Amino acid sequence: MFRQRMNADEAKELFLKAFVPLSDTEKLPIADCDCRIIAENITAAINVPNYSRAAMDGFAVRACDTLGAGSNSPVVLKLAKAVESRNFGLRRVGVCEAYPLFDKPFLKVFENGTCVRVHTGSPIPDGADAVVMLEDAVLREDKVEIFMQLHPGKNVGETGEDIKKGEVILKEGHRLRPCDIAVLAALGIRDIPVFRKPLVAVIPTGEELVSRENKTLREGEVYETNGLMATLYIRKWSGASRLLDIVEDDPEKIKDAISSNLDADMIITSGGTSVGKRDFVPGVVGSMGTLLVHGVGISPGKPTALGIIKGKPVVCMPGYPVAGIVALFFFAREALRKLGHIPDEQDRKVHAVLSGKIPGRTGYKTFARVKLEKGKAIPLATSGAGIMSSVSKADGFVIIPENVEGYDKGEEVEVVLIE
Repeated sequence: MFRQRMNADEAKELFLKAFVPLSDTEKLPIADCDCRIIAENITAAINVPNYSRAAMDGFAVRACDTLGAGSNSPVVLKLAKAVESRNFGLRRVGVCEAYPLFDKPFLKVFENGTCVRVHTGSPIPDGADAVVMLEDAVLREDKVEIFMQLHPGKNVGETGEDIKKGEVILKEGHRLRPCDIAVLAALGIRDIPVFRKPLVAVIPTGEELVSRENKTLREGEVYETNGLMATLYIRKWSGASRLLDIVEDDPEKIKDAISSNLDADMIITSGGTSVGKRDFVPGVVGSMGTLLVHGVGISPGKPTALGIIKGKPVVCMPGYPVAGIVALFFFAREALRKLGHIPDEQDRKVHAVLSGKIPGRTGYKTFARVKLEKGKAIPLATSGAGIMSSVSKADGFVIIPENVEGYDKGEEVEVVLIE
């Protein structure tokens, strides 16, 4: 029998507290950093944009030169190569008969200012502080009729409007996305420090396993698939993986395989975790380090074992494929996140109505496979930890708590999507 079956959540908590995240970093070109985790805060060394720019196609003006402009009373500016403000002077007009006492009076006369044609992103010319949009103006030869009164800054992107020099733009622990990398490029950053990807050594065990290179199977043999599955999921979850050759059910050979891969940051074994005569893996882990858990309240996946060897987390997956994938998702994925400083991400979930009853198991967190179809959750092989095709056909799991006996047909349930 297992030493002691532990509550699933308690087992996870105990396991994750038993090791520390990696501190190793590496500096990489930003083009190679998609999905990588930033190892330090990134601060802007320049303003973006680093000049005042036109936010629209149109004409750069001084806002004060548009005072009084409206749909029926345009202001007219001259199109030029530089922006000069409207001005006025006093013109002598002679003796005014109405006011003979005023000799040679003056008349206030306005002279047109100038504007400059600009395009979106163009630098704002000296003297200009606003941009008239093309649709608010009419060009007639070298004159521009403006039908909109503007305020300073209208349709102008100021220096540092997007990012200001000295601003922290991305924080340590952030998972980089292509849009984040575009921001780094806009700042002229060529490379950044990121946390090293955790390396996970995957060790498949079992006398019945044969390599996929074998063309034929003899009775009692099966192709090795759990190691391949674990390796691909590790890569999908932003880790690096190393898949070993199949190891026989022999304590010394299992020990040698683990010992020779302690340069990795985590060890995942597959098979040999139950209580049969050939299930040596938990004992080997205990002899080399600390066996924290052997026997977990998850279904399928009860034979899962968890341990620590020289500070490295060890996840011992059951050999049955469905039990193995549950152990991967529930324990290995979380361990990988902690090691690699990978942010916690909420599982993608949808709600659906059960098309049939799914049983739970008192004292166990049950992972029931379901297929989604037109708002229905269709149970697939609700028992049978070795029926791998049921996972391939499934869209997700309905997770039944330890204290619930199951869900009936017609109940609305939450489905945790596998992908």
